[in-house]
Amino acid sequence: MTTEKDKKETKDRVMAQLENVIDPELGIDIVNLGLIYDIEIDDNNNVTVVMTLTAMGCPLAGVIHHDIKKALAELQEIKEIGEVDINIVWSPPWSKDKMSRYAKIALGVADN
Repeated sequence: MTTEKDKKETKDRVMAQLENVIDPELGIDIVNLGLIYDIEIDDNNNVTVVMTLTAMGCPLAGVIHHDIKKALAELQEIKEIGEVDINIVWSPPWSKDKMSRYAKIALGVADN
């Protein structure tokens, strides 16, 4: 049985792996861009990545989807996680406010 502590540790490892997924247009990882809204982990360690994109109709959504699957495959190989599902949501909409300080500095965005 997976405990809440186990789920938190797994979620942290998933987030760390997602920091390796770079938005191809902006050159910053999807975690620091604030695109990841939640990581859901069920009792079988199946993972659902709840995320958004910087814009609807993003032409590189398929690339990001592929890169997420690739980044999490390492955790699947060592049986730390099961299946991976990616749920793209549009609410709440993404805005620059969701970016980390690092991402704002890297992109030259004012930190209001």
